[in-house]
Amino acid sequence: IIHYESKTIRTVKMVASDTVITLKGSVEIVSEFFFTAINSILYQRGIYQPETFKRESKYGLTVLTTTDKGLLTYLSSVMSQMESWLTDGDVQRLALVVSGIDSGETLERWQFNVSVDNGTDGSVEISSAGNDENASHNVMTGTVDKTSVRKMGKKTVKEVHDEIQAIIRQITASVTFLPLLNEPCSFDLLIYTNTTAVVPKKWADSDPCYIMNSQEVKLRSFTTSFHKVDSMVTYKEKDEWEL
Repeated sequence: IIHYESKTIRTVKMVASDTVITLKGSVEIVSEFFFTAINSILYQRGIYQPETFKRESKYGLTVLTTTDKGLLTYLSSVMSQMESWLTDGDVQRLALVVSGIDSGETLERWQFNVSVDNGTDGSVEISSAGNDENASHNVMTGTVDKTSVRKMGKKTVKEVHDEIQAIIRQITASVTFLPLLNEPCSFDLLIYTNTTAVVPKKWADSDPCYIMNSQEVKLRSFTTSFHKVDSMVTYKEKDEWEL
């Protein structure tokens, strides 16, 4: 598990909605989803002040995107590296961890598991080192046939965006079941990669930040014909917050 410690700039790329998807397009869609989902979580959970977000139209919805320059630079850099690892088949999951500043406890853990869709005609091969969620060294190994960049998926961008829309709606509705955050909070991004991934020096190993005695809510998933992303949120049980 690695997290990022510095910041650079990335320009978010968009894909025409009426086209079918290549591996390159799939990578862009997944990283753009992560960017949007992270922004939505930070807004809905009040990690950043609401006045630091602007409204944008995306996936047929109105979504909130940060205007904080420092946060934008940080997220853009993370997504840029994410695209590189996704292209190489190195990403297993992304986790957004919400921690209490005063208590130092992990209060929420939003997790997005990434797998390779078996419908890609063998363009990517994956073998997992294990499925134990509590094992900090649970890693993925994979190889990518570079010719798969030119192969076409079976789904259009519009179909994928419809699936993503449902996940963003669930994130927005999360305030109805998640406990209130009763202290100032910070967040961190953790990315699980395979052991052979090339890791820049600006990144470092990290604790997985699991939550003991937690509740888990599974959210919807989406597929691009190349990648599948499953979403869930784990949170600290309310009765323990009130002790």
